[in-house]
Amino acid sequence: MVLLFSFQATFADQTAPAGLFIEGYPGKRSYAPGEEVMFHVSTSAPSFSMQIMRVGEKDEVVWEKKGLHAGAYKVPDLAASHGCGWPVAFKLKVPKEWKSGYYRANLEANDKGGKFTHRNERWAKGSLYFVIRSGNPGKDTKILLQLSTNTYSAYNNWGGHSLYSYHDRDQMQGHRVSFHRPGGSLFYIWEVHFARWAEKNGYKLDYAVNNDLELHPEILSHYNLVLSIGHDEYWSSPMRDNLEDFIGKGGNVAFFSGNTCCWQIRNEQGGRDFTCWKQWYNLDPVFRNGDQKLVSTLWGHHLLGRPENELTGVGFLWGGYHRSHGQFMDGKGSYTVHRPDHWIFKGTKLKKDDEFGGKDTIVGYECDGCEFVMKDGLPVPTYRDGTPKSFVILGTCPASWASGDRRWYDRFPEDRIGASVLGVYTRGGTVFTSGSTDWSHGLSGADPIVDRITKNVLDRLSK
Repeated sequence: MVLLFSFQATFADQTAPAGLFIEGYPGKRSYAPGEEVMFHVSTSAPSFSMQIMRVGEKDEVVWEKKGLHAGAYKVPDLAASHGCGWPVAFKLKVPKEWKSGYYRANLEANDKGGKFTHRNERWAKGSLYFVIRSGNPGKDTKILLQLSTNTYSAYNNWGGHSLYSYHDRDQMQGHRVSFHRPGGSLFYIWEVHFARWAEKNGYKLDYAVNNDLELHPEILSHYNLVLSIGHDEYWSSPMRDNLEDFIGKGGNVAFFSGNTCCWQIRNEQGGRDFTCWKQWYNLDPVFRNGDQKLVSTLWGHHLLGRPENELTGVGFLWGGYHRSHGQFMDGKGSYTVHRPDHWIFKGTKLKKDDEFGGKDTIVGYECDGCEFVMKDGLPVPTYRDGTPKSFVILGTCPASWASGDRRWYDRFPEDRIGASVLGVYTRGGTVFTSGSTDWSHGLSGADPIVDRITKNVLDRLSK
């Protein structure tokens, strides 16, 4: 007898292992010693490690741990505007010995790839940031650096949306952004250069974030000088109220920044999210139903009647772009000196009409200015734009709005050429403004004149 067997098998291609990822965000953006930092982490790895470092002249690792655990969580469709809603992976109580500063937490996960194929050692890395405020404000220094964290979030398109359309997943401009999502630090573009320069030169700084001016305004009374560095674009009404009150009581402010206090925002969820309708202010519910002074649009808009010049001395409506957005692309990136005998120029040996800062293009990207006329060869403010009566123009550089921007502000004259304006005013306290986002690039470039002027400002206004 012959037995016949029939064998038939069905085969399918083997699939690659799932991707490896790790991302996270803190529960808040600033903490004081003794408070617990809440870490929200999502990862496809069974475990991960974290290393926390304080960023300064020399980055200092202050904490690290392996074998931490979290799940892999979905990303809600409204994550960009309302947050991810991920659970807390773990908490860490801030030790009292941690100095005030910007802290970067580096996340890392790895695995061995697939079970039967793609057996490669794989690594995924991510990071998040938070700020530690001083446990004793003003004890170690009288200088407070408040970081432009609102601007960080405004430009963060993690989840698909930001307050800008150019990198939006639908090419649409959002009107609300959340801090409860990964990504969103611009610290390494501007502020890190100032922070490292300051520590290298013996200046101690205490740190805060934008929202601390609203949520913890009591800290201001402990300082003589508050700093704004780089691109400090988005301000709430309480932030501004509290800083103007600080100035009125004799506090000093140095705006080594540009495009400063350009847009009004409204905080939501205790500062976790914020709203800004920008040029589409007519869609803001407050425009129709509430206090129009809180409409989230340009601070310089005629609807609000509160131009940023009243705070900083200068504003974006009279500034614009230099070597950016197609404006003055061959510009020198330097300031022309008008009043060399002023105290900010002490020790620089600058003369009238000298230029400085061009090597590092300290006038660049976005700039603030004021309306002025020339009298006896010197620029003098008209004060019609909200610039304080005591404001003195010390340096200027041409700047202009881009043609596309001109279309959405209904009172912008098409032929206006503005300027980035360096200046000072006193009204209770003294306020210095560099009028440009890129001043700190002169510090990282070791420009001796930028170095000397910055020291003059800190030495005089922190006392």
